[in-house]
This record gives sequence, structure tokens and C-alpha cells, in this order.
Amino acid sequence: MKIIKQFKKSELFATACIYLILLLNVFVFKDSPIAFISAFFGITYTILAGKGTPICYIFGVMGSSFYGYLAFHNALWGNLLLYMGYYVPMQILGYFRWQNYLKSNSYEIVKTSLNKKEISWLIIISFLACLIVAYILTVSKDKSPIIDSITTVLSIAGMYLTVRRAIEQWWFWMIVNGLSAFMWTKIALSGEKVYSTVIMWSVYFLLAIYFYATWRREIHAE
Repeated sequence: MKIIKQFKKSELFATACIYLILLLNVFVFKDSPIAFISAFFGITYTILAGKGTPICYIFGVMGSSFYGYLAFHNALWGNLLLYMGYYVPMQILGYFRWQNYLKSNSYEIVKTSLNKKEISWLIIISFLACLIVAYILTVSKDKSPIIDSITTVLSIAGMYLTVRRAIEQWWFWMIVNGLSAFMWTKIALSGEKVYSTVIMWSVYFLLAIYFYATWRREIHAE
């Protein structure tokens, strides 16, 4: 109940609508059950992470595991390695780390922001890493080496910033989620029944914008 109280009525209504759309998608378009389950856990994780609630990571581990299966099935090796080799361990770490930064008498974390030097180094390292990963994925015959490399590298940075409770994570998630929505739309148009995954990434993109604005207001108010 404490977690529910963190939500506005409009946020609860919007969340319920998202879940309803996912369910209708399964029955109307005969979407993959794995895609639906992955989307359900993934969207729940993102919403709870945006609210700064440590329990989000439990849903994150589940969502990452099911998404890893989808990535394997569609030969997205960068995404597979990212989710199973990095996201799952980091989400376990994040759960315990966030427990140490809860507000008093609350189940919500204290948000932070990076300084200019940290932001500059993060951008430079991310750019160089994208070039290296793009080359590796091209050699590995990845279906979408450019997009997959960018989403993989920026997701690593985004997850790191999430565990650090930094508002700048949402910049990275906007890029990652927008490109991922585009990538999975191409896969869906090719005949794969992964519509829930397209919806998931589109919702992620909108949530990143919303929670960036929310965290920004909260940090400036402190």
C-alpha cells in the first residue's frame, strides 16, 4: 500500500490502460506470450524505477530474463549479452544499493545528478564504445549492428546511472528506448509476432520523458 500511495490517480489510470492494451494485443493480434510477459515485467520495472522504489529491481530481473529469450530468438546478440550478462547482475546490485539511500519514513530513494566533468567523460567513453561494439557486431553478423551497438552501450551507461540514482539516466533511456522501438517495429513488420515488445519500447520512451521531468522538478525543489 505504501508504494501505491506514491502514485497520482492519473498515473494509476495510465498504468492500467497500458496493461489493458498489452492484454488486448495478445488476444486480438495473437502476440507472443513471451513478448507479453517481457513487456509486463519491463514496463512495471520502469514505472517503479521512475518512482524511485527499490522493489522495481525484482520486476527488472524477471523482465530482463524474458527479453533475453526474445533477443536470442531474433539473433540480437548485443541485446542478449546486455540483458543476461549485465542487466540482471546490476539489477540485483541496484536493489541492495538503493536500500541505503531511502528517504526517511519513505520507500523512495533520494535522487542525484552528475557534475559537468562526469557527464563529459561519460559521453566520450560511450561514443568510443559504440564504435568498437558496432564493429564487433558487424563481424558477428548481427541483424542491426548500428542500432544494436548504440542501444547496448547506452543501456550499459543508463543502467549504471540508474543504480547511482542519477537523473541523467533518463537522457540515455530516451535514446535507447526510441531506437529500440524502431528496431523492434522493423522486426514486427517482417512477420514476427512481437507487437507487445514494440508497445513496451514505445511506452519506455514516453516514461523516460515523463520521469526525467518528474525527477528534475524534485531535484530542483530540494
